[in-house]
Amino acid sequence: MRRPRTTRQCKHCRTFFAPDPRSAKRQRYCSTPACRQASKTASQRRWLQQPGHHDDFTGPTHVERVRQWRRAHPGSWRRQGVRTPTALQDDLLPQEPQTQPLDEGLTPHA
Repeated sequence: MRRPRTTRQCKHCRTFFAPDPRSAKRQRYCSTPACRQASKTASQRRWLQQPGHHDDFTGPTHVERVRQWRRAHPGSWRRQGVRTPTALQDDLLPQEPQTQPLDEGLTPHA
């Protein structure tokens, strides 16, 4: 059974939007880039305010862990350029046009 479509006001830009039906109960921000950024910022702020999350991923042990990973994976941070797709078939080579005489095989009274 399908639920009726609801609209909700975005917490950032205050415009009304139709939330995604799969996450309608949780979605509080619309899909514009500025609102998505505000949603991410608010989410990170909430996560950092939880006890025990303030100092995650800081300190000399994490710095050394990242350095070792970078040594083991050189160049992984570089963007991979746009790769040209491989052709599914070979390129066609130009062919010489074949010419036939027009009067070959025709009778004059045809």
